[in-house]
Amino acid sequence: MQIIISPAKKMNIDTDILHYRQLPAFLDETERLLNWMRTLSFAELKSLWRCNEKIAELNYRRVREMNLRSGLTPALVSYEGIQYQYMVPKVFTRGEWDYAEEHLWILSGFYGALRPLDGVSPYRLEMQAKAGIGGVKNLYDYWGECLYQKVKEGGGTIVNLASKEYSRCIERYLEPEVQFLTCVFGEWKDGKIIQKGTQAKMARGEMVRFMAENRIEDAKELKGFARLGYRFSEKESSEGVYVFVKDSQRTADKTLPNEVRSRY
Repeated sequence: MQIIISPAKKMNIDTDILHYRQLPAFLDETERLLNWMRTLSFAELKSLWRCNEKIAELNYRRVREMNLRSGLTPALVSYEGIQYQYMVPKVFTRGEWDYAEEHLWILSGFYGALRPLDGVSPYRLEMQAKAGIGGVKNLYDYWGECLYQKVKEGGGTIVNLASKEYSRCIERYLEPEVQFLTCVFGEWKDGKIIQKGTQAKMARGEMVRFMAENRIEDAKELKGFARLGYRFSEKESSEGVYVFVKDSQRTADKTLPNEVRSRY
C-alpha cells in the first residue's frame, strides 16, 4: 500500500532534528527545472509563481542560491502546511518513520515524487504552474507517467490523501488492476456532504499520523479512523472512495487540537 499527499507552499530548513537519508529519485529532472528557472527574469518567475512581491523576492533568491545536493532537510520535516502540522512528523517514533518511508509519497511540481526522508531545499513551484520547458506546456506533461510508475512500484492500493491538483498526476495513468482509494473528509450541509479545504488538510494530516501509529497495511483498516470528530460512513462510501463525516454536534476548530499541540 502506498499513500500520496500534496506538498505545502511554506517550507523551512532544519538540519538538526533529523538527517536526510537519500537524494530524491527524480533529481536529474529537478536540476533541469532549476536550470530553466534560472533563465527567467524576476518578473517571469513572479508570474509563474502567481504570488506577491515579498514571496517572489524570497523565492527568486532561492532559485539563484539553491544547492540541490547539500544543506538539505528531510522532505517531511521541511514542509510546514496545515496537513504537516497535524501530522507532526517531528515527533514520529523510529517505527513511524520507517512506516512513512516505506508507504508515503509527497507529490511535488519541482521534485516529482518524494519519500519522507529525501533531502530537499525550499522551493516554490506548484504542479499547476504553466511551465513551458522542453517543448511541453505544463508540469503535468513534463512529469508525465513517471510519477505514477514510481508510486506503483510499492504495490497494492494507492491511498489518495492529495488535493486534486496533485492526485491528477497519478489518476490520469491508472491501470485497471491498481486500486485507487480516495479519502474524503466532509460534513453535511443542505443535504450534501461538503469538503472544506482547511478541514480536509487537517484530517489528511491526522490520517497519515493514524496510519503510521497503527502501521496500517490493509486499506480496510482506515475505516477505524475517528479523529477531529470524523467517523467513517459506510452508507456514503464506495469501493474507491472512503467518506468520513464530521459529527454535526462537534464544532470545527481550525487551531491545533490538544493531542497534537502536546506533541511539540
